Amino acid sequence: MVAIPGSEILSSSLHVIAQSLLIPVIIGLLLFMLYAIISFGGLISEYTSRIKYNVKEIENVIRSISNPGSPEKVISVVENSNMPQSYKELLINLATNSDLGEKSREALARKLIENEELKAAKSLEKTDMVTRLGPTLGLMGTLIPMGPGLAALGGGDIQGLSQAIIIAFDTTVVGLAAGGVAYVISKIRRRWYEENLSNIETLTEAVLEVLNNAKTQTPFIS
Repeated sequence: MVAIPGSEILSSSLHVIAQSLLIPVIIGLLLFMLYAIISFGGLISEYTSRIKYNVKEIENVIRSISNPGSPEKVISVVENSNMPQSYKELLINLATNSDLGEKSREALARKLIENEELKAAKSLEKTDMVTRLGPTLGLMGTLIPMGPGLAALGGGDIQGLSQAIIIAFDTTVVGLAAGGVAYVISKIRRRWYEENLSNIETLTEAVLEVLNNAKTQTPFIS
């Protein structure tokens, strides 16, 4: 077989680059696994402190702030309800800006909801990243040591081969474990946040209707 000029240099360069990535890959996997464990603890803590706000409670709040409704009544009902604090802050912020025009209030409501969506996306961002990169780093940790392992096998070094296989298996397991735990965390939190956003949108629309009706019914003073 005729060697292509320069191919040995390129192959050597690729080998050096690939082998130099092993330590960063292992460090990355350890950090991902640590983060997954910490995030799982955070998920349990979030579950224990989470306020479940069902449809019946939302219906009661909407009825309480309506017929007749006013910004003061909205604030009073929201403050005295058992809804999550994030709901209260958003609705009270909206009610205290009742002097704005209808379009401005709707724009403010959209912006407040978008802010909640951004908070949810930011919370899910890291675990989603671990879900995708954990198995990827695990695969890299599997393939990188196999080159020297096969070379050791060719030289009759069984000890070197076994060491390479152990590293390959360990990195695969850790990568899959970190990705699996992060996937479960993201899945559960995403369902929670989607439910929260749905509740917030419903309550926001009800508050906007109350504010619009209250402003329409305000008598004109000449």
